[in-house]
Amino acid sequence: MCGIVSLYLKNPDWQSRLGALFEPMLISMTDRGPDSAGFAIYGDVVGEGRCKLTVRGSMATDWQSLAELLKTQFNVEWFNNSNVAVFKCDANQQVAIDAIQKYGSDELIILSSGQSIEILKEIGLPATIAKHFNLAEMKGSHIIGHTRMATESAVTTLGSHPFTTGSDLCLVHNGSLSNHNSLRRELKRQGIIFHTENDSEVAAGYLSWRLSCGDSLDQALSSALNALDGFYTFAIGSADGFAVLRDPISCKPALLAETDDYVAMASEYQALRTLPDIEKARLWEPEPAKVYVWQQSQSAFH
Repeated sequence: MCGIVSLYLKNPDWQSRLGALFEPMLISMTDRGPDSAGFAIYGDVVGEGRCKLTVRGSMATDWQSLAELLKTQFNVEWFNNSNVAVFKCDANQQVAIDAIQKYGSDELIILSSGQSIEILKEIGLPATIAKHFNLAEMKGSHIIGHTRMATESAVTTLGSHPFTTGSDLCLVHNGSLSNHNSLRRELKRQGIIFHTENDSEVAAGYLSWRLSCGDSLDQALSSALNALDGFYTFAIGSADGFAVLRDPISCKPALLAETDDYVAMASEYQALRTLPDIEKARLWEPEPAKVYVWQQSQSAFH
């Protein structure tokens, strides 16, 4: 089952409204995914030589102590949102990750890393999770969301979507892959690290690997059509845009809407109906095995 919703703002003047526009989209997918929900929001970009890490802890995590420890190694800005904190570090991404992992707390999980992305996800109903993280107040350029109905793995926070296995990259998935175990083994040999048994994490790992080999996002997704067996609708977030891909059979639903101000994607039209000027939008169902990419430098589908 599961529900996918994505919103990419072509109009930069709308970025302060991103969370408010997106929240009803996510909540509308509750019936498709009541087990857990999450989203990856892109914005508040840090500059070259810096990185941004989203770290999940508990309500009892001493974020101040962790920040003070990190400040002994590099400059840090940070804030926490409930049981999650975002650290902006004047350091190489891997250096910052290593420093947090050496903190020694088993409860800490790095949910995302890069210069733009923040991933927030939890077990529970989408409305509860949206309120938990104050989604309506969030700003940014684009956001990728998912509501999950678990079928192939346990209901856990780590097993929830979005998945990330690379810098500023995330993937959400509706469907099921049939060759994920063999592909997981091959990707491990290529150095990709996995944290769950979820097949969607394997798809994210494959894209990260192809990007590390020099592919563009468009090329990586085209390659995935040959590498991934099964049925799927993917929405993928990157630092400067998002993409959509359906398998050659395309039995999982998807709908795209585009205006001069935004591009939106959802599993059902009901998730789009609250968007401004939706009645004037170009609406269409993405074609099977066709890569759709929107980026800040261009707006195109291939």
